[in-house]
Amino acid sequence: MRSLPNNLTSYKKTPVFDQRSVPAGLLKSHSTKEGTWAKIQVIEGELLYRILEAPTEEVVLNTALSGVVEPTIAHEIAPLGNVKFFVEFFK
Repeated sequence: MRSLPNNLTSYKKTPVFDQRSVPAGLLKSHSTKEGTWAKIQVIEGELLYRILEAPTEEVVLNTALSGVVEPTIAHEIAPLGNVKFFVEFFK
């Protein structure tokens, strides 16, 4: 799994989503803007995180493993049963 660079600053967090409230846009291919990183933090349950550009990767996120979103890289998520998570954005 990729990691966030050390020189980033958090500037926004989403509300906590669950398997019913996750926005549809997160369930299909999307990306952040140039210079914007994100961390997907699972609070409860599991979430499938797919990085759709080379090198592609598919990881099951949980409370012990967060997902790192690199700028402009296409990705998507899928709840694996009951889940609670949020996304934190960095620049």
